[in-house]
Amino acid sequence: MQKIHGVITVLLSITLIIAACKKDTTDGTDPTVNSSFDVIQSQILTKSCALAGCHASSSDATFAQHGLVLSPGVAYDNLVGKPSRNATAAGMNMPRVKPFDADNSLLFHKITCQSGHHSVNFGNRMPMGGGVLTKGQVEFIRQWIATGAEKSNAKVPMTVLDDKSACQPEVLPLAPPAANEGFQLRIEPFDIPKQFEREIFVRQNSPNNKIYVNRLVMRGGSNSHHFLVYTFRNNTGLPSVGQVRDIRNTDGSINLLTLAQMQNHVFFGGTQEADKEVILPAGVALMLPANTPLDLNAHYFNKTDMTLRGANYVNFYTIPASAVQNEARTIDFGNQDISVAAGERKTITKSWTFNTLTRVVLLTSHTHKMGEKFIIRISGGPRNGEVIYENTDWEHPLIKTFSTPILLQAGQGLTSEITYFNNTSKAVGFGLTSEDEMGIIFGYCY
Repeated sequence: MQKIHGVITVLLSITLIIAACKKDTTDGTDPTVNSSFDVIQSQILTKSCALAGCHASSSDATFAQHGLVLSPGVAYDNLVGKPSRNATAAGMNMPRVKPFDADNSLLFHKITCQSGHHSVNFGNRMPMGGGVLTKGQVEFIRQWIATGAEKSNAKVPMTVLDDKSACQPEVLPLAPPAANEGFQLRIEPFDIPKQFEREIFVRQNSPNNKIYVNRLVMRGGSNSHHFLVYTFRNNTGLPSVGQVRDIRNTDGSINLLTLAQMQNHVFFGGTQEADKEVILPAGVALMLPANTPLDLNAHYFNKTDMTLRGANYVNFYTIPASAVQNEARTIDFGNQDISVAAGERKTITKSWTFNTLTRVVLLTSHTHKMGEKFIIRISGGPRNGEVIYENTDWEHPLIKTFSTPILLQAGQGLTSEITYFNNTSKAVGFGLTSEDEMGIIFGYCY
């Protein structure tokens, strides 16, 4: 009996050990994984963030903007408890990662796919460049932060990563202005096919009375490269109202008809950021005649194997004619003579002159991801060479308003001085995709 009792005791002990082991693994954690952060590094940061031109090293063209490297070995120390360079987050004393508090961690705000999650603008969602995280990846990071953002413990169940659906927030409708304050135009939701950059134009018309616009408020979806509004130089032979026109055919080739229509454009307003507003100084406004044809231009990139969705809204806010002291016109100075060799850092300058006395009241810039620094100088006259604009953040270009206008005589003008850093293995020149480059001064003057 004692021998049988001993065998039973041993068997019970083995059973308890097996049960305990099963309990340890059925919570979804993987005992072969060193830590939850190791998973984040190998499956998310290294694949989607620590890429050349983004967050791979301090040599990236964008490093001066964000100061964040997410490569293995340094990512953890650069994230947890570190202050944010993002202006909005810095103003709220929000670190990049605050242990136990995802809602007060900039990293989570930059990747969340919850529509309307935050009431302030933290800039473009990440990852940029067409990548999209899955809902499982975002939730894995949220739980890692919520459980303490530790470096060496595996607290987040691996099963969280099973949700492979795209983490793309719905574009929340933008409330239109009151009837006496302006009007709204929009591009209805549309698909961005997998592994494709889609840029479309949709013609609309302004209201049937002459108006003066001094403020634009825009909203778009994630993976938006830009959203612009154009008028037309010549109003004959225009595309139909509401017709969606693509700049690229489904095989990626250029749609020559749409390209030809672009030559008829006159810049009216817009930005690279999905959610942004542009405000002219008091008393300055853009005049739109009754029923002015307007072309809405949305550009999205999708470098995933999932179909994504885009949509855009723009509110035009107006002021009475009696409040207009100066009627504005637009500045659209673009340089197409861009060529940057592989591995090269290169500064390219170009100047433009005005043929009449001109007062500049607002300036902003446009480059793609290799644009490291964008400087605008005065060209000619006693202030020749003076820097009046500087931007080091291509994703969120500075919109600079001059309460005292920059006064330029006939024959004087503006010079763009743009530094590009091409840390890829191929030469880059001017082009229409996010992999090409541009260098444009946008602005307003009178």
